[in-house]
Amino acid sequence: MDLLNTLAEKGLRRELPTREEALAVLATPDDDLLDVVAAAGKVRRQWFGRRVKLNYLVNLKSGLCPEDCSYCSQRLGSKAEILKYTWLKPDEASKAAAAGVAGGAKRVCLVASGRGPTDRDVDRVSQTIEAIKEQNQGVEVCACLGLLSDGQAGRLRSAGADAYNHNLNTSEGTYGEITTTHTYADRVETVHQAQAAGLSACSGLIAGMGESDSDLVDVVFALRELDPDSVPVNFLIPFEGTPLAKEWNLTPQRCLRILAMVRFVCPDVEVRLAGGREVHLRSMQPLALHLVNSIFLGDYLTSEGQAGQADLDMIADAGFEVEGAGTTTLPRHRADAGGGCGSQSDACGSHSGGCAPCGEGPEAEAETTEPAEVPAARTDLVSVRRRGAGTDLAPNA
Repeated sequence: MDLLNTLAEKGLRRELPTREEALAVLATPDDDLLDVVAAAGKVRRQWFGRRVKLNYLVNLKSGLCPEDCSYCSQRLGSKAEILKYTWLKPDEASKAAAAGVAGGAKRVCLVASGRGPTDRDVDRVSQTIEAIKEQNQGVEVCACLGLLSDGQAGRLRSAGADAYNHNLNTSEGTYGEITTTHTYADRVETVHQAQAAGLSACSGLIAGMGESDSDLVDVVFALRELDPDSVPVNFLIPFEGTPLAKEWNLTPQRCLRILAMVRFVCPDVEVRLAGGREVHLRSMQPLALHLVNSIFLGDYLTSEGQAGQADLDMIADAGFEVEGAGTTTLPRHRADAGGGCGSQSDACGSHSGGCAPCGEGPEAEAETTEPAEVPAARTDLVSVRRRGAGTDLAPNA
């Protein structure tokens, strides 16, 4: 297909697609799916080879969140029967992190429910970061604590944090339909604070919440402008007891097209396959490795993932390799610039820092396809986490 050849060539040159081209990827028919994967796979291999970075989540504080994010099992008013516990002690969190590192994880992601941390919370997390770094030489630590106040990003950086995660989740135009207790602009501001403090920014999206193709393209293009080093792509896990419990809108084919679109728009960025992959991609997960270069190992915040060994077997069987601790994840041009296309003011869209101009090149019209049949709900695939952090059972890593 001319469209896919054009997109592959653009990705190899770090020349970004047009909005119309991105929409066209999402509209490709299932008959062309392997061609889509192959084209995006060329871009993935150009910048990341066949390496897969492993990340491991530690849920420091679970449930009881005052925010009303409709997708979240920890939200205000959630009736999901998840684990609920207050802050893990630094040694408990470090022990949980060690299990992930032993399983091959290069990065540990420390997450806590809530609107944002108090200064006391930042002190607590800082102690946890120091404990993890002391016991696990060379491990990366990413914090995800919600909206940041002035100075908190710098304190986390001083404690040894390497990165900060705060997802945009959905488009600015539809954000108010998903969350009312904070704004899209609040999220953007927190990412900017992390970047200004020298933290590697990690920001992504959630697909499958009933959004349109235009919404998906909007949020991915917004992420491109924000210029994070990592873009996690989550697929909604429709927890019973949340407002989006009935939103079963994804097929494995749809998920692969979304991942391919993200790769074309963010060709040289760490694209991470995150929550919901087991639920929605199912047996087609190995194909996703041709599009992403990073996954989470084992369990998520409140749901269980597939066995950690199954993740490692999948990577090996698909012909990929786990990225070693001594390997730099990002391509040299991004790593040398400290992540992104130079400084934040040189992010793609300003056409400086050596990046090809955004949005140039021929436009491709989206193909028309019949609406996909809504898949049957697979509630049997949603397993609430009952092991690991906050329990007496061994973690999945």
